[in-house]
Amino acid sequence: MTTPHPTLALIEQRISANRFDTSHTLADAEIERLVQLATRAPTAYNLQNWRFIAVRTPAAKASLRAVAQDQVKVQDAAVCFIVCGVLADPEALAERLQPFVDGGFMPAAMAQGWLQAARLQYASALAVRDEALRSASLAAMTLMHAAQALGLASCAMTGFDAEGVAGSFGLAREELPVMLVTVGRAAAGNWPQKPRRPLEQVLEFA
Repeated sequence: MTTPHPTLALIEQRISANRFDTSHTLADAEIERLVQLATRAPTAYNLQNWRFIAVRTPAAKASLRAVAQDQVKVQDAAVCFIVCGVLADPEALAERLQPFVDGGFMPAAMAQGWLQAARLQYASALAVRDEALRSASLAAMTLMHAAQALGLASCAMTGFDAEGVAGSFGLAREELPVMLVTVGRAAAGNWPQKPRRPLEQVLEFA
């Protein structure tokens, strides 16, 4: 019998943790490693239009909990990340693609072509916002998988006041708080992964 790949087991075993060990903390290097892994997520044109705020001090957690429907896991987890999507700015592409051009992977003319395409794609405010939401969501999921791989539990949270988060944590006008992600050591009493719908309800072959 073939042994399942660890990544498959990780996906199948991941839970949304609501109970965390309040004595557990994460060092700066551990938080940095999680975010470093999160930034390996896909991002259109290599925009990398995301930012992460690692909320971990008691005072900062209390401020965040106050605008996150008073959810206790914000304070109980070792850290609660505010995952922000940044409104897509095509003009940032030149700088972000340049190391790839310098490395000989992408011709300079192709990078310029990507810039022109991005300008067209993000000509509307809706397209710019949608890309921020996509990028931050992909980064948040990658962050949760990274946490799971490192033996930690996590939970994605959308129950918060976006304006309250933005005001409490000084987000710039172009930054959208898309998701909160709590990360820490799981405590007893968490549910297993909840049942998923049958494939025949969600899959169509075309």
